[in-house]
Amino acid sequence: MPLKAYGVLIAQAVGTRREGAADTPHYQIHLKDDGGTHYRAAVNVLSQERPSELLYLVDEDFRHPVTARLNGLPSGWNTLPPGPGGPNLDFVRGNLFDPAKMRTLPPDVSGPDNDLADVLDHYVQRAVEDTEARLYVFGERFGPEPAVKDKVFGFLPGNGVHDIHMNQGNSRKFQRDDGVWQDGGMLIHFPAQDRWVGIFLAFQGQSWHTDDVTGHALDDVDGDRPEPGTRPVRIVAALVNPPGPAPEAETVTLINASPAPVDLTGWHLVDRIGQSSAVPPGPLAAGACLLVRLTGGAQLGNHGGEITLLDAGGLKVHGVSYTAEQAAREGWSVVF
Repeated sequence: MPLKAYGVLIAQAVGTRREGAADTPHYQIHLKDDGGTHYRAAVNVLSQERPSELLYLVDEDFRHPVTARLNGLPSGWNTLPPGPGGPNLDFVRGNLFDPAKMRTLPPDVSGPDNDLADVLDHYVQRAVEDTEARLYVFGERFGPEPAVKDKVFGFLPGNGVHDIHMNQGNSRKFQRDDGVWQDGGMLIHFPAQDRWVGIFLAFQGQSWHTDDVTGHALDDVDGDRPEPGTRPVRIVAALVNPPGPAPEAETVTLINASPAPVDLTGWHLVDRIGQSSAVPPGPLAAGACLLVRLTGGAQLGNHGGEITLLDAGGLKVHGVSYTAEQAAREGWSVVF
């Protein structure tokens, strides 16, 4: 079953604490919303299962349409309904980042800048020092507990967010937490620079091919993350805002980067809400590009969106995203 209380906390970071000796250590963040309510964000830095080191990715200049979808949400906790309609995170379907770029680090070891807690501290401490900065923490809420002080920072009532990591494709032990459009993560907005930092975590045992309804790992499918540079067919460009009146001739350009032809029969391009357009069937020669016109299915909105390429078995091959700013110039293709 999915998480019971998924959402996003929007608040100011006011303090941190590292847990290096616990059985399941966390990087703890003390936050306060604009109304004065206190929260704790418990960020995993070690898995209970082997391999225990977490996968992480930090994007220091995060540009994705999800940041625009957060506009208008108030400070404090915001429950997010399931599905792709809002600012929910989904590491598989949301094209937030390239999973092949994720790396592992030990949770907490002696020395500077050599463990996951150091990485988190580097960015969160900047937010603590900048009173205008805001954290957007996605995950599951715990509390409030009116009669119980927070066990780390001591505020009352106990209140906060956990599961700030990928929440699908879990091993059987944690399968109960699986779901779609409910992944955890942390975005930090620095208004003075108009800059977002994205921080994303996953466990090494999680699958990257999951059921579209349950979020469970698909049986008899290799769910490992792709190795860098090994995906033969990729999305390299999209004409999101063609010139002229609607209906517009939106197109997506594919390239076969491999040394062998790839049969695209049965392949589809899919937008964020699951609408699809067929890719022309037949082989795509090695090194060749294919311009796919979107007809009667997937749509590329001018306010930002996601484009995903699925093979004949419905498995994700590649995915990209674009922002409203990238789509603003009429007649120009967005290059990925």
